[in-house]
Formats: sequence, structure tokens, C-alpha cells
Amino acid sequence: MLQQRSIGAAHEDDVRLRDRLVFGDEAAFVDLYHRYRALVYTVAARVTRDGRAAEDITQEVFLTIWQQPFAFDPARGSLRGWLSMIAHRRAVDLVRREETQRRHASHPRLWDDAVSRGDPVGDQVSDTDTARRLEQAVRALPEPLRHAITLAYLHGRTYREVAVELGVPEGTAKSRLREGLRRLTVALHGSGQT
Repeated sequence: MLQQRSIGAAHEDDVRLRDRLVFGDEAAFVDLYHRYRALVYTVAARVTRDGRAAEDITQEVFLTIWQQPFAFDPARGSLRGWLSMIAHRRAVDLVRREETQRRHASHPRLWDDAVSRGDPVGDQVSDTDTARRLEQAVRALPEPLRHAITLAYLHGRTYREVAVELGVPEGTAKSRLREGLRRLTVALHGSGQT
């Protein structure tokens, strides 16, 4: 019974803290930061195994809740759990992005990884001539599509990360990526590729 009351009190505290953040209460943010800074850093450091990266992720997580306090929904869980989840996701995304960049550094051709992943366009890229034509087709894309494709395939961003970097909704980022890939596929088929 005592544990249930403490869980309820913690939940009410999470709600109050979130509500204070919604109203831009800087003291609430300081309280939040002091309360959960070590937790967020520890989660990020465990995944990245890099203190600097963990510090950056910690800042990103707290910036997210400061800018979007409604992103935390107390009905779905605790603030502690939500912050841990966000820190974990950011850390995993960073590790994946760095791995993709390492692969690209060892394979300088833009579309080598698309081939190995078996992407619709990647399936068609099998030689230097085709890669050259594909790069020309990418350059011919309208800027919004080209930018989305470049972020996703050259820099290894997820569609969510593309959305954030371009400042567009996730659905828009998905649409741009889908349309860009469709146009690239048409461009390759139109140039005699199968």
C-alpha cells in the first residue's frame, strides 16, 4: 500500500513538473535537470561508450523537453522512463549514424551502401557507369527531394532525422524520400537500366 502511494505521488509530481514546464517555468527546468541529468547521461554513455557524445545527447534530451513539454504524456508512463527512452533512442541513432559514416568513409562512392542494403534504387547500382548516372539523376532532382535523399543515403539519417534537419513533418520527409527514390528509379529505367 505504501509503494502504491509513493508511485501515485511520483506520478503527480511528474504531472506538476510537466505543467510547470508548459508554462515556461525555468525553475521547473532546473529542478528537472538536477533530478534526471545523471540518469540521462548514464543511459547515453552506456549506449555510445563516449562521454562527449553522452553529454551532447543529455543536452538534446533536456532541450527537447524544454521546447516540447507536451511530448511527455504522464498517462503513458513516468517522466524518468520517458527521459530514459528518449536518451536511449538518441544514443542508438548516433551510434547508427556514426557506423554509416564509417562505412561511407571506407567506400567513397555515394551509393555503395544502397547496393549492399538492397534498396530499390540500390538493386540497380552495380557498376561505376550506373553509379555515375545515378549521381547525375540525384543532381537533377528538385532541391527538396535531393536534400532529403542526400541526408538519408549519404549521411545515414532516418526519415525522422531528415524531418528534423529539414524542419518538416515526418510525413513530408517520408513523402520526399519516397518520391525521390521513385524518380531515381524512373531515371535509371529511362536510361536503359533494368
